[in-house]
Amino acid sequence: MTEMVAYDLFNQAYTQEAAGSGVIIDSAGYIITNNHVVEGARDIQVELHDGTAYAASVVGSDPLTDLAVIRADASSLPFAPLGVSSDLAVGEWVVAIGNALGEGISASEGIVSRLDVALAVGDTTLRDLIQTTAAINPGNSGGPLVNMAGQVIGINSVKVASIGIEGMSYAIAIDGARPIIQSLINQGYVTRPWLGVSLYTVDSFTARVNQLSVEEGALVVEVGSGSPAAQAGLQKGDVIVEFNGTPIKTTDDLLLAIFSTTVGDTVDIVYVRKQDRVSTTVQLKESPAPWE
Repeated sequence: MTEMVAYDLFNQAYTQEAAGSGVIIDSAGYIITNNHVVEGARDIQVELHDGTAYAASVVGSDPLTDLAVIRADASSLPFAPLGVSSDLAVGEWVVAIGNALGEGISASEGIVSRLDVALAVGDTTLRDLIQTTAAINPGNSGGPLVNMAGQVIGINSVKVASIGIEGMSYAIAIDGARPIIQSLINQGYVTRPWLGVSLYTVDSFTARVNQLSVEEGALVVEVGSGSPAAQAGLQKGDVIVEFNGTPIKTTDDLLLAIFSTTVGDTVDIVYVRKQDRVSTTVQLKESPAPWE
């Protein structure tokens, strides 16, 4: 259970409660959940299946993967073993466990219907997802998806809800989640190669409104002071169209290209400024902590 501050139509603050799920991964009380479950939470309480409750705090969170780690103020807790999601096969039976609809622990069975799925959720794209027919409902978010050996092979995250669409629930594969979880435990955030820009995908409408000479690419809307992008000469209004030899059509293309590099790499960037196509080189740095 989480508490967060919300605001009504008159901008008056009030406390809002929400329910989510998580899975204990060691006896010291570390718990995996979703970033969207704890984002903005002022108070977090963890309740076990037997009704025992503990206060908890956020250790770290990562909006890009929708993962978070919290820690319960407890010790010697029972915990779930982590499995290997790369061993999964389409058609394999799985069980989604969580606090569905805030009504307490429940389980729903299904099969793995697709692997290695990418899904646009809000302003980001979640990758390495397991699609399953096991029902994932509000309150299930952050709970475990387990195989028939009782091993956690995914973290329940999202469900596609639309007329005519059934059985499309998604969990974050545990293999890709492991290094994220370890980074959150070790330092509270995830280290990635960093360019230092805020971006917006260019399309025909964006090009027309901003009087751009190209209709594809990643529009730079902000350049961080002292960032690698600033040192390379990038400016607000530039459109990045190539990164390290890879054509860039969307911001997602650019993020994927950046994350495929290593901190310290020097890469070539091609961008369009007004009518000119310009090349530059940039040395990527380590991403700063989110609180810096």
